[in-house]
Amino acid sequence: MPSVSVEVKKIAVIGHPNVGKSVLFNDLTGRYATVSNYPGTTVEVTRGETVIGGFPCEIIDTPGLYSFSPLTEEEAVARRIILGESPSLVVHVVDAKGLERMLPLTLALLEAGLAVVLVLNMMDEARAAGIEIDRAALEEELGVPVVETVSTTGEGVEDLRQILARETQPGGQRRGSWTEHHPEIESFVREAEAQLDPDYGLTARAAALLVAGGDVEIGKALEERQPATAAFLAGRMEALQQRIGAPEIEIAVAYRDRAAALARRALRERPAADKKTWGEKFREGLSEWTTHPLTGFPILCLILYWGFYQFVGVFGAGTVVDVLETHLFEERLNPLFQRSFEFLIPSELWRGLFVGEYGVLTLGLRYAVAIIMPIVSFFFLIFAVIEDSGYLPRLALLIDRLFKGIGLSGRAVIPMVLGFGCDTMATMVTRTLPTVRERVISTILLALAIPCSAQLGVILALLSGHPKALAVWAGTVAGVFLLIGFLSAQLIPGEKPVFYMELPPLRLPKASNVLLKTWVRLKWYFHEILPLFIAASALIWLGEVTGVFSVLIRLLAGPVQWIGLPPETAPVVLLGFFRRDYGAAGLYDLAKQNLLTPAQLVVACVALTLFLPCIAQFLMNVKERGWRAGLGISALTLAVSFGVAYALNQLLNRTGLFS
Repeated sequence: MPSVSVEVKKIAVIGHPNVGKSVLFNDLTGRYATVSNYPGTTVEVTRGETVIGGFPCEIIDTPGLYSFSPLTEEEAVARRIILGESPSLVVHVVDAKGLERMLPLTLALLEAGLAVVLVLNMMDEARAAGIEIDRAALEEELGVPVVETVSTTGEGVEDLRQILARETQPGGQRRGSWTEHHPEIESFVREAEAQLDPDYGLTARAAALLVAGGDVEIGKALEERQPATAAFLAGRMEALQQRIGAPEIEIAVAYRDRAAALARRALRERPAADKKTWGEKFREGLSEWTTHPLTGFPILCLILYWGFYQFVGVFGAGTVVDVLETHLFEERLNPLFQRSFEFLIPSELWRGLFVGEYGVLTLGLRYAVAIIMPIVSFFFLIFAVIEDSGYLPRLALLIDRLFKGIGLSGRAVIPMVLGFGCDTMATMVTRTLPTVRERVISTILLALAIPCSAQLGVILALLSGHPKALAVWAGTVAGVFLLIGFLSAQLIPGEKPVFYMELPPLRLPKASNVLLKTWVRLKWYFHEILPLFIAASALIWLGEVTGVFSVLIRLLAGPVQWIGLPPETAPVVLLGFFRRDYGAAGLYDLAKQNLLTPAQLVVACVALTLFLPCIAQFLMNVKERGWRAGLGISALTLAVSFGVAYALNQLLNRTGLFS
């Protein structure tokens, strides 16, 4: 029998950041998902397959979208998916507590002629806040299905699947009404509608509104496809702007006013006297404390001390690493490896590849499993707790003013904090920042002054017994971060940063979410790091056998001694180029052999922190910023690391701080 092809329907999940889109996506697709860059961009899009109503469907988890007129690359990709891939349905996920803020996007989607299903997510938090929503009234007003969900518990997900099954059937889609705009804009829209081709992926009315609002992407498409129409409408646009000022503002106001009216009709609230429980009042108060400078910075210091210093540094990089590195590898596994390979491989030369000084088992596997894995595990665990609690957006708001001085907005705190986990991953996340200038500055600072979790954990463990050394290291690195950021902000041209970010409510982290996030990140990181450590060990062994590694060490010995460190530090610096955490692990070995004084230890930690980005991060820098920028950033970090280390060594020698 001939095979019958079945159409795979596309369903795009869209919405503001922090509204539970990804959790809902996972509820619909399970674990069958793929992540890839959207063509022509560096923005990742997650796609999954599922069966709804007996038919195969592709679910697309789009990047965060605040408005149908995009400002960032992420928003532009989300809209391109909606317009370019023609999904059968658009599932608009909103935070039920912020209905009035999020309905303007719903109205714009309906204006575009899209088949929309509105999902009121986080209904548990809305009910706890005393908010009740008349779902039937919203359905009647908008003309689209509305479903209430709690994506973290699965509440309402089955109802959503049933609605999706119904709406993806032929004739099942319902479309809502248009929004009435300023009379002058309506006049422009009617004139433009008559001349626009019907191939922009949305209704002619919506395309005309985007043209009226000065949308860059639609404007370019119009110039390419209909140059005569583009020139005609440009003249009409000038006249429109002279009459009403900024049409894009009038359009936004029309959506906002209608959204406010819809929200007033749909929302029902409990009387004020019994609306908030003690727990809700406490969370609101704590939320304010985390963003106010007088209380926010002490709270941040407590999180850094207990979460990162004590939990990751002292316990993870100290206690756990000592057990694994000393008792498991040095006392048991390494001797076993040595005996086994003496029997298996008679040649000392080839045996060295596996169990020599730089062997893939005695060095690469030991570093990856005994030193690096426990540190990143504890970091990802504490990061998942912080992320799941809703603290990260508040941290962004808290340090926004400080970051403005280095050319960044508070939004940049997310890649910076992620950098403490993995700078390579964090560099990739800089693409979420709205301007090229912010992305470049963030990339420079990540490459220079943000130690990854493994490097940070080792350094905290090494310096935990020397409080003065720890303070000098932290102060020096923070000073370099602020100075280079300030200079970059002065020298790099571009728009000044503008900060906007949704503040989700503070929540008690859910253990299952925390453990799942930790496991997924650790699996990703470990899959990346173990092959690289083994490859680095093999490469170093090859360099040792051929003599290349010895030549490089001799070349580095001079600069290393110039900054006051013993020649034995040269291999550690070289290892740091392969991976920063690899170099940190080498420094850990030197410290165990008591080859460094406290002053030398802090100088070595500063130099290694500010040193060249590892190979993986360098390649990511090149991918995101280009070859010229990637090489320039590496040259800058190399110069700054040795320059600052030299100055610090001179200062410590003259002051006798550690004598």
